[in-house]
Amino acid sequence: MRTRLAAVALLAVTAVWGSTFFLIKDLLDRVPATDFLAVRFAIAFTAMFLLAPRAIARLSPEVRRRSSYAGGVYGVAQILQTVGLGHTDASVSGFITGLYVVATPVLASLAFRQRVSRTVWIAVALSTVGLAILSLRGFTIGFGEMITAAGAILYAVHIIALSRWSSAADAYGMATIQMGVIAALSLVVAAPGGLSLPHRSDDWIAILYMALAAGALAMILQTWAQSQLNAARSALLMTMEPVFAATFAIVLGTEGLTWRLLLGGSLVLVAMVLAEASDRPETAVPLP
Repeated sequence: MRTRLAAVALLAVTAVWGSTFFLIKDLLDRVPATDFLAVRFAIAFTAMFLLAPRAIARLSPEVRRRSSYAGGVYGVAQILQTVGLGHTDASVSGFITGLYVVATPVLASLAFRQRVSRTVWIAVALSTVGLAILSLRGFTIGFGEMITAAGAILYAVHIIALSRWSSAADAYGMATIQMGVIAALSLVVAAPGGLSLPHRSDDWIAILYMALAAGALAMILQTWAQSQLNAARSALLMTMEPVFAATFAIVLGTEGLTWRLLLGGSLVLVAMVLAEASDRPETAVPLP
């Protein structure tokens, strides 16, 4: 029952992330990408810390250290993905970033001797094909693609780290530390050119939504959910993000319903159902 609730929570996170695509696309016309990341995550960290200032103090030194590592990995991944987006098409960036669904079980298997069931591998293959149909209109390998791929690998590392390190009791404190580290990294990258702030009220509303809902709340839910789910299953659930993004685009009238969305989205959905219907849990063999 708890794993089902965790799966629903992770799907809710991906839905919120999917709702931000059109907001980010519009906002980046007026605010540099790294400046946007710095402001967004700084607001998220401040809100989380003020809401429960003792949450971090209750964590053990080891958990605080691991939370900092996880936040650093996620922060670097965010920066690489954002910079890469400036050197490649958004559709290509979306596909390459989504390849963490492949990287996650591979890295978990190599690093921790984690056995992945055949059903999960089939689901991984289906979701990858679905992402390709949803995203790709052409593909070349250049600087943007390479650093985006590096970001995708780091997203996979972050998923694996949370699945192995997070616990339900520590979820809030861990999420707060991660937000703080991501904000600090973003500020360091944005600082050399000076920090540009939005001037429009609707831009601030969008940033607040992305900071509090898609940032703070999403990180809390993701950290808690991954204390209940293995890494491969978490990655498969998170491939619903582009499907939600396309759904929001259609509902808001910015895009039409296409065969790519129907076919690609259907494959991702089938992959997710396969993974959820599999009753064989992944088992981990402890390292000597």
